[in-house]
Amino acid sequence: MHAVWIIAQREFKRYFISPVAYATAAFMFLILGGIFSLNIYLGLPSGQITPDGRMVLQPLVLILVFVTPAITMRLLADEQRMGTLELLLTAPVRDWELVVGKWLGSFGFMLSIVAVTWVYPLIIHRLTSPGIDQGVLVSAYLGVVLMVSAMLALGLVGSALFSSSVAAFFAGLAMLLALWIIGGLGSGVGPISQVAGYLGLMDHFYNNLYRGILEASDILYYLSLTGLGLFLATQIVESRRWR
Repeated sequence: MHAVWIIAQREFKRYFISPVAYATAAFMFLILGGIFSLNIYLGLPSGQITPDGRMVLQPLVLILVFVTPAITMRLLADEQRMGTLELLLTAPVRDWELVVGKWLGSFGFMLSIVAVTWVYPLIIHRLTSPGIDQGVLVSAYLGVVLMVSAMLALGLVGSALFSSSVAAFFAGLAMLLALWIIGGLGSGVGPISQVAGYLGLMDHFYNNLYRGILEASDILYYLSLTGLGLFLATQIVESRRWR
């Protein structure tokens, strides 16, 4: 585990000197800030939008679908492109330690960004009386954190597959969009629809966690998806060891 923390710390620090990471964060806050401002100055006074700290989470989740592959696309792809992955594989570092360390560093960076977005609900809480429901807000943010965890793990799979960061980005994005589309097929009736609904990336968030309902099945889904992504990325990295 010591190697995991060393790799995670290195990757976490690298984000704060990366122009791509800053550009990604700036893009997120620009979009979120614009939507939030419109809701505050146009929606709340007219009564079209009720005071709810979650008003920023709906656009945030959509943005994360495109942002998380951009955050993970270089983690393993750059190592392959520059030939440093082979050096890492010959070092006394296990494959899973490399993958988990990379994921943990990106997860820490994304947690920092998500934590900053909490300022928007705080503003609404101060502007309204008696304030917003903090319990529902905490549940919704827990859902976002779990979703980010799974998204980053899947993005890491894409980064492990390709040496091109652009290809890794689109591979990660394709997996997230596929799970989103599959979830949309779960609106019907029958066993296939039930399976599709369970596999849907967004359904577990909007059906329960977003509404303040904590279900073990939803938490287990995101944790399992995270574990699956890390396992697949580890297997891909391990396969390169024997090439």
